[in-house]
Amino acid sequence: MTSTLRPPPPASPRSPAVASPAPRSPRRGRTWQQALRRDWQLYSLAVLPLLFFLIFRYLPMLGNIIAFRRFKPGGSIFGEYWVGLRYFRMFLSDPTFWEVFTNTLALGALTLLFCFPLPIVLALLLNEVRARRFKRFVQSVSYLPHFLSIVIVAAMVMQLTSIEGTANQIVGLFGGDPVAFLQQPEWFRTIYVSSEVWQTVGWGTILYLAALTTIDEDLYEAARIDGAGRLRQTWHITLPGIRPTMMTLLILNIGSFLAVGFEKILLLYNPLTYPTADVVSTYLFRMGFQSSNFSYAAAIGLFEAVIGLILVLSANLISRRTLGTSLW
Repeated sequence: MTSTLRPPPPASPRSPAVASPAPRSPRRGRTWQQALRRDWQLYSLAVLPLLFFLIFRYLPMLGNIIAFRRFKPGGSIFGEYWVGLRYFRMFLSDPTFWEVFTNTLALGALTLLFCFPLPIVLALLLNEVRARRFKRFVQSVSYLPHFLSIVIVAAMVMQLTSIEGTANQIVGLFGGDPVAFLQQPEWFRTIYVSSEVWQTVGWGTILYLAALTTIDEDLYEAARIDGAGRLRQTWHITLPGIRPTMMTLLILNIGSFLAVGFEKILLLYNPLTYPTADVVSTYLFRMGFQSSNFSYAAAIGLFEAVIGLILVLSANLISRRTLGTSLW
C-alpha cells in the first residue's frame, strides 16, 4: 500500500503564523539623573561628609598660594606680592630644617616598624584563642587606650617617666639613680614609640580580625589533612588571606609617614629634646605661629604634602605591580 506525501495546507489569512519574538536589545544603564532621582535618600547621606571635606580639606588648599607670595598679617589672605621659590630655597638651605627632617624620618620609620606589624601579630594570637570571655577581655583592654585623649596620654607618659614616677621607681629597685627621661634626647624616641604602640596596636587589630573571618575554613581543613601544622597554616593560608587588608593599611601608613604625631610630640618635647624630638610638623608650628612667618611655614607644609603624595603613589604602584593589590 503506497501513501502519497501531501504538502502542508497553506496558512489561513485569518490565522497568521506566530513569529518568534525578536531578541531584545541590551538594557541601557540608567543615567546619573535617574539614579539620583530614584535613590536620593541614600545620596543625601553623603552630603555632610562631602561638605566636611570641602570646607576643611579642599578649601584650605587655596592657602598654599602664600608659599609663593609674601604674606603679611593684616594684609591680603593670598599674599602681597609674588616671590617665586624663595621660601623653598630658604628651608632647603637651612641646616635646622634638615635636622628636623632627619628626626621625622627616624620617628616615622620606627613608628612604622613597630606599629604596623604588631597589630597583625596580636590579631593572629587573638584568632587562636578559643575562650570567648578571655578573648573579649583582651580585646577590650587593648582597645581602650585608643579612646583616650592625646592630652591624657601625654600626661600619663609624663607621670610615668618623671623623677618620682613608676619608671624611676623600677630603676631604683635595681639600685640605679633616677633619670629625667623627658629631658634627655636619647630617650625621647623610645618613649614616643612605646606610647604609640600602647595606644594604637589594639585598635589596629579590628580590621585584621574582620579580615580573618572571611577566610574559608575548608582551606584549614584541607591543610590539616595534608599534615600542615598551625605555623604552616598561618603562613600559607592566614597571611595570604589578609594580605589585601595588610597592603591597604601599609599604603595608608606610608602616606602619613612624614605626618608623625604632631599633638603628642608637641605635648612631650621641650628645648632640651629638640635634637631628637623636633619634627617637621612641630618646626612648622613654631615658624608659623610663634615666629609669624606664615609664608615660610606654608612652603614647608606644601613640601611635606608633596613628599607624602609621592610616597602614597609609589607604594600603591609597587603594590599593584608586585602583589596585584592596591587602593586604586
